Amino acid sequence: MKNEVKKGNPWALLPLGVFLVLFIGTGIISGDFGKMPVLVAFIISAAVALVFNKKVSFGRKIDIFCKGAGHSDIILMCIIFLLAGAFGNVTKSMGGVDSIVNLSLSILPPNLVVVGLFVIGCFISISMGTSMGTIVAIAPIGIGVAEKLGIPVALVLGAVVGGAMFGDNLSMISDTTIAAVRTQGCELKDKFKVNFMIIIPAAIITAIILGISTAGYKASLNETYSYEIVKILPYIAVLIGALLGVNVFVLLAGGIVLAGAIGIFTNSLDIFTFLSASSQGMIGMEDLAMIAIVIGGIVELIKFNGGIDFLLSFITSKIKSKRGAEIGIAALVSIVDLCTANNTIAIVMAGPLAKDIADQYDIDPRRTASILDIFSSCWQGLIPYGGQVLAAAGLAAISPMEILGYLYYPALMGICGLLSIVLGFPKLKSMEKEQSKIA
Repeated sequence: MKNEVKKGNPWALLPLGVFLVLFIGTGIISGDFGKMPVLVAFIISAAVALVFNKKVSFGRKIDIFCKGAGHSDIILMCIIFLLAGAFGNVTKSMGGVDSIVNLSLSILPPNLVVVGLFVIGCFISISMGTSMGTIVAIAPIGIGVAEKLGIPVALVLGAVVGGAMFGDNLSMISDTTIAAVRTQGCELKDKFKVNFMIIIPAAIITAIILGISTAGYKASLNETYSYEIVKILPYIAVLIGALLGVNVFVLLAGGIVLAGAIGIFTNSLDIFTFLSASSQGMIGMEDLAMIAIVIGGIVELIKFNGGIDFLLSFITSKIKSKRGAEIGIAALVSIVDLCTANNTIAIVMAGPLAKDIADQYDIDPRRTASILDIFSSCWQGLIPYGGQVLAAAGLAAISPMEILGYLYYPALMGICGLLSIVLGFPKLKSMEKEQSKIA
C-alpha cells in the first residue's frame, strides 16, 4: 500500500526553475549551451533558495543548506570523484590510454572496421570511465578510417559515440555510475550486473547493424600500433576488484598506486610527475564535486520548503503501480538530462527524488540506479547539444545533426531500458537474501 504523501509547495521548486531558465535560456540566446557555467547557474539558484520562505531566518536556512551540502552521501561521492579523477589522469599520463587504443587497433578485424571501432570504444570507455576521453582518443582514428574507405564520417562517429556511451553507463569509475549507486545506496558490482543484463542486447544489435551497413567496405589498417600490456593492468585490476566487491575507496586508491608504480617502473613517470598527475586529475573533478555539494544544499532547502513533497505528490498521483513508478523515475532523469545536457548532474539532481519514489514503491535500489544511469546516458548520447556529440562533430568539422541518424547504441539503450521496465527484467532476488547467503 502507498504511504500518505504531503501535497507540498510547488513554489519551493523555483530554484530549479531559475537554473533551467539560466542554463537553457543562455544556450538558446547564444547558440552555445556551454556559455553559462553550470556551477555559476547553480550558485545563483542556491541564492534564490536561500531567500525563499521569509518565515524562516536566514541563519536557519544556511544551516539547512549546509546540512544538505555536507550530507555523508554527497561528501563520499565527492571523494570518489576526486579519486576517480586521479586514477584516470595517472593511467593516461603513464601511457595506459595509448596502450588500450593501440592494442585494440592491433586486433581490429579487417572486414569489420566500424564494428571494431564500436567495440574498441566500449572497451576503452569501460576502462577509462569517461565517454569524452574515449571520443577524443579514437574519433580521429575513426575519421581517418572513414576517409580511407569512403564510409560516411557521420556513421563512423555514430559508432564511436555509441561505444563511448557504453562505458560511460557501465564503468566502475564512471562519474555517472558513482552518482547512481551513491544516491540509491547500492554497491557498484550489483548495479553493474543489473545494468549489464539490460543493455548488452543493445550493444549486440548495434554491432550487427554496423556490420550490415558497412559490409561493402573492406580494408585492413596497415599501420603498426605499439602497446605495453603492463600499462593496461590498472584498468583490469579495477574492473576485477569492483566485480569482486572491493571497497570503492580501496579500489581506486589501489588503482592509483598500481598505475603510478607501473609508470615509474616503465620510466613513463617519476615520483613527482606521478604526484602531479594525481593532483591534476583531482583538479579536473573539482567542478563536478562542487556542483554536487551545491546541489545537495539546494535540494535540502527545496525539501524543507515542501518542493520534494510536491513532486512526490504530483508524480505518485500519476503512478498506479511499481512499473509506473519506474517509468516515472526514467522520465524524471530523462527530462533533467535534456535540460542540463549532463548525465552526471541529471543523476545527482534526480537521484534523491528517485530514492524517495523507490522507497515508497519498494523498488530495488540496484534497479533504480540502473534506470537512472541508463536513461540519463541514453539521452546524453542522443542530444545534439550534448558534449559527446558536439566533441565528435567538432573533431570532424561537421554538424552534430549529421551524426544523429547513426546514434544506434544510445537509442537502443533507451529501448532496452523501457523493455526492461515493461517486462520486469531482470528478476532480482532481494538484497537481504543475497546478503544472508554471503554471511
